Amino acid sequence: MTDEIKITGAEEVRWDLSRLYSGVDDPMIDADLNELTQRMRTFNSLYKGRLVDNLGVAILDLSRIEMLKGKLMVYLYLVQTTDMANAAVKAKTADVERILCDAEGEFMEFFHIELVAIDDMILEALYASDPMVMRHKPWVEYLRIYKNNLLSEPVETALTKRAPFATGAWSELFDELAADLMIDFRGKRITLTESIHILCNFLDSDERAEALAASNAVLGGFFGKYSAQTLYMVTGSSGVEVKDRKYKDPMEERNRTNLTPEKVVSALHRAVADVASPIARRFYRLKAAHLGLPTLRWSDRNAPMPFSDITVVPFDTAKDIVIKAYGSFSPTLEGLVRRFFDEKRIDAPAIKNKKRDGAFCYSFVAPGNVSESFVELNYLGSNDDVATLAHELGHGVHGFLAGDAQGVLMHDAPIAYCETASVFGEMITFNSLKERLIKSGDKKSLLALLMGKMDDMINTVLRQIVFSNFERRIHGMDPTYQTWSAPKKYSPEELGQIWLQVNQELYGASGDVFTYENMENLWAYISHFHRPFYVYGYAFGELLTQSIYAQRETMGDTFEPLYLDMLRSGGTRNVVELLAPFGLDPNHEEFWVKGIECGLGKMIDEAEALSKDLGLI
Repeated sequence: MTDEIKITGAEEVRWDLSRLYSGVDDPMIDADLNELTQRMRTFNSLYKGRLVDNLGVAILDLSRIEMLKGKLMVYLYLVQTTDMANAAVKAKTADVERILCDAEGEFMEFFHIELVAIDDMILEALYASDPMVMRHKPWVEYLRIYKNNLLSEPVETALTKRAPFATGAWSELFDELAADLMIDFRGKRITLTESIHILCNFLDSDERAEALAASNAVLGGFFGKYSAQTLYMVTGSSGVEVKDRKYKDPMEERNRTNLTPEKVVSALHRAVADVASPIARRFYRLKAAHLGLPTLRWSDRNAPMPFSDITVVPFDTAKDIVIKAYGSFSPTLEGLVRRFFDEKRIDAPAIKNKKRDGAFCYSFVAPGNVSESFVELNYLGSNDDVATLAHELGHGVHGFLAGDAQGVLMHDAPIAYCETASVFGEMITFNSLKERLIKSGDKKSLLALLMGKMDDMINTVLRQIVFSNFERRIHGMDPTYQTWSAPKKYSPEELGQIWLQVNQELYGASGDVFTYENMENLWAYISHFHRPFYVYGYAFGELLTQSIYAQRETMGDTFEPLYLDMLRSGGTRNVVELLAPFGLDPNHEEFWVKGIECGLGKMIDEAEALSKDLGLI
């Protein structure tokens, strides 16, 4: 290998979960589990059949239950993600989940059913008379949007009790198998994370092509068969639920969860296909010119520029970059970001055969109304890893602000715009670096930065809509994306063909910009497909943020407090309400087009002009 995975200092950056429990053998875990099940039993005896007369106090008791449940389940999840092969951790998690699902099914299912059945006039009277109910009005109204989709209490109870043995169990095993995957590459055995690192950061084109071929071959083996079966379990289960709960199509539930009308989601998909796709192809032709290639191989898609700075970024340097970037925009956000480092809320190293791939942030509200947030990374020192740190910390500050302001029942922002804070964190980090390079006069490094950022944005927008189109197809949508039918079971080879089709729809036919060798099995490692229609939220958040970010210059000092207020709102506002203070309306395709043009469109103009100015093309 011409490049090697380097030591970054992230190896020693581990989170401290002792604020939750001392370990999986901590007796407080069983004590809290017993207390939680008892609280659920008591909740049932106090409020079942009497919810109308006791709604405010029931909401307060439910909040206490949810805080204790969050502490328990999040702790076990976090421990498991950093020790995927630990049998004791897996067994403990499974036991706790089974006991809790059984108790929830037995004692808690009545609440949602009785809540949505309350007459509108009675509920309005409760809003007027009970401050606790009034405070939670957004949450109550959110639950009531599913009024016509709930099943009978016995059926809901049975489904909840069976949840530990449903599609989530397939996904859990998927994560374990993915962590165990090893790829033979140039005399070494590397992980999938390391292979992706090579594709995004190594300069040698043949080396990247070999890494992709080796990865594609591994994903086409037993893991591809397992992944195909997992997708069948997910789509099949979803298909049954759509029919039983009387949703009109498989995306309706997710759109409702996102508090986002179908016409907004459709407008997003159209804008990406009509506007972002041509800009992306323009970008890749520019990249091909810089790489000296007439056509890019798929393994060149995320290649660094020949003049890119591929120096490994030590973790401490990344920390300083991100803290300063957040501080350049908001002292409030800077203070929250510092907490993650000072309080050991980050687990940074990449660990073979042990740690979950990728990166995430988990925020929740613990007992005592204490906001908690933890970030997991697989940090290898690339510029993308620095951006990922900024991204996940955006989720983290969002979690702290919304948790403090809204409490346990209303702190979660819907997926479609929970990405806003994370993308915004990336943008302020990018623009902080960009301003520094402009002042230095280093145009070549500035061009490399722009090209790298466009790579990231295209992955967030175009690639995620490719993912969404793949999901729509395997959940039963026809190739024109007009009509739905029942999902079917696809072989790995059939899934590979669908994957190739949806990629070519947005990235271009073979030979136009890309050739598509050794990529037909890459669908197999995308775990987000196990959470149906989660993925369009990334494109949604990216373009939403670009539109909001563009307002920053015109709004001046009024922007920061409005932005922080938006983050504090958690799940209490829909997307139209969120954007109204910024003078924006997402109902129209023009909104999404503006997000594309003021982000990607502006950057490609800058990159082409810089390339010509430097005589590089």
